[in-house]
Amino acid sequence: MPTMTVSGHQFDLESSTVEASLQGVLPEPIHEHFVVINGRRWPPKQVLALVTGLDRADFTTHQARRALTRLGFPAGRAVSTRARHPQTSRTVGLRPCPSDDPVTPLTEALRPFIGMWVAVRDDEVLVAAPTPAEVVAWLAKHRQRAQSMFRVVDSEEAITGATPQ
Repeated sequence: MPTMTVSGHQFDLESSTVEASLQGVLPEPIHEHFVVINGRRWPPKQVLALVTGLDRADFTTHQARRALTRLGFPAGRAVSTRARHPQTSRTVGLRPCPSDDPVTPLTEALRPFIGMWVAVRDDEVLVAAPTPAEVVAWLAKHRQRAQSMFRVVDSEEAITGATPQ
């Protein structure tokens, strides 16, 4: 179990403890840096504050990101591009760095959210939650606007309307 010091306090953290601490919590909007936990992007400071109980003012984003990557969680940096896609004329949304990585198709981005309600803007999943009310509450709380909101289907039968045999 890795021991780490954050803001003068020592913590024994494991990746499984971090993952368990996030159950039932919705990630806040990503401004620049993120870590990927359970298939979702999370602001590093939100995660470290939840698992340690520290105030977010007690540590930097870089300290949080370093602590979480030491536990094996991948990290990235979202860059907002205002350019339009040359073939579709749509505005390109947030992409993980480095900029030469291919943009993840929305279908792949939705895979971790099977069976959940999602709010989407451009090709970015803003939030996913078990109920539409939770999605709307999150959008209002964080003053975000989505282009669409829907439930990600959980089976091929749900897509085609076929009855299971």
